[in-house]
Amino acid sequence: MQLPSGQKVDRFRTELEKLWIEHDEGGRLGVAVSGGPDSLALLLLAHAALPGRVVAATVDHGLRPESAGEAAFVHELCGSLGIPHLTRRVAVAEGNLQDRAREARYRALYVAFLDLGTSTLATAHHADDQAETVLMRLNRGSGVAGLAGIRALRVDTNACPLAEVLIVRPLLEWRKQELEQIVAEAGIEPVRDSSNADERFDRVRLRSALRDADWIDPVAVARSARILQDAERIVGRAINQTYEECVFREGAAIWFHPGHPFLLELEVVERILAEFGAKPRGSAVATMVEALRRDGAACLGGVMARSAWHQWQPRSQVDAWKFEREPPRRTN
Repeated sequence: MQLPSGQKVDRFRTELEKLWIEHDEGGRLGVAVSGGPDSLALLLLAHAALPGRVVAATVDHGLRPESAGEAAFVHELCGSLGIPHLTRRVAVAEGNLQDRAREARYRALYVAFLDLGTSTLATAHHADDQAETVLMRLNRGSGVAGLAGIRALRVDTNACPLAEVLIVRPLLEWRKQELEQIVAEAGIEPVRDSSNADERFDRVRLRSALRDADWIDPVAVARSARILQDAERIVGRAINQTYEECVFREGAAIWFHPGHPFLLELEVVERILAEFGAKPRGSAVATMVEALRRDGAACLGGVMARSAWHQWQPRSQVDAWKFEREPPRRTN
């Protein structure tokens, strides 16, 4: 089996060092491997860059008849490379299939890698994935957080056993075709998931459209997303300050003193809605803020908001937005 060349391995190692401080401290790196070309390329790059320090895990969602065989293929491949590997079978809850499968997959991977002796998980998200994500969210009217796309570094918490898990994505500036070439040069025939061609899913339709849009540079989009991630942190501090200084809870109502840039009002209103248990898309929240600015009233996700005078100090009233739960609808 031919492992990736030195130049590719050096490039991978450089990207990994930006994200994983334990790279030079002997820690193990967990690699999520589905058997597809992207995750196989990640596995080969990691094995070449960190010999003897890579562990792998595969999640079998049981959604396709061939999934058990695909997991067995990955297990055998890892065995040939001397990489410890676990397969975990999960049940996917009802609801949005892709979202539920993703949630179940990550929870299973966290436990698998903790069992394998690492709390660091690498996934094979690449520049094409990032471009798809950013464009999908742009099409939905997302704010800065959404347009920042897939994070190269994220910390999550596993419930049982209780542990923090570091998720790293060192391939976000690599093209899919580069990863496919690595696998082809290794002489490996990757798994082809038929659901990746199912155009019932928004992402699949967008992926199909992007294949014909040669004027879009996914690497440039990925770099813009990384810049927006920095912008998100800066904007986040302004949002937190606005929320702390201009949001007040009184009984079952929440008051917000507006008069800020649209982005800050959008993000603060989204947080207020979340306190009522509502989680609408960013475009719907933007429509609500626009309606409050224009008409002084709006409803969204079971929450109603209206302009009203807020007596927030004994001798001071402010024209504010008051948020409350919508009253139950009358039935005959």
